[in-house]
Amino acid sequence: MAQVEATTERIIAADAEAVFDALADYKDVRGKVLPSHFSEYEVREGGDGEGTLVHWKLQATSKRVRDCLLEVTEPTDGQLVEKDRNSSMVTTWTVTPAGEGRSKAVVSTVWNGAGGIGGFFEKTFAPKGLGRIYDELLQNLATEVEK
Repeated sequence: MAQVEATTERIIAADAEAVFDALADYKDVRGKVLPSHFSEYEVREGGDGEGTLVHWKLQATSKRVRDCLLEVTEPTDGQLVEKDRNSSMVTTWTVTPAGEGRSKAVVSTVWNGAGGIGGFFEKTFAPKGLGRIYDELLQNLATEVEK
């Protein structure tokens, strides 16, 4: 079982604090910026960063739907970590300043992939597919915070 990782980043024309606050706002903002690959979005506890428990289904491919129940922590300033209670998946969001009025948002997801030939295909193709999904999410986030 190999670890699979997908990472995507984007420069956003808004300061890091505004971008981080929008990402951490599961109650009002996060649901609005999720692409169509996400469904059944529901905040079950909290709603603002640390202590939030959020549910969604992620349809990565036509055949692969992942039921996610995520616990949110903020281990350091500018960082959100979402740990899935239903799997080994962990997503880390990091927002840092990138010049005046700009920030860099990086999202990285890791999980334990399948073994055998299925694992080979997962390790080869899943990061690209998830990268496209996160690229769309970051574009939606940029549109939201650059208003």
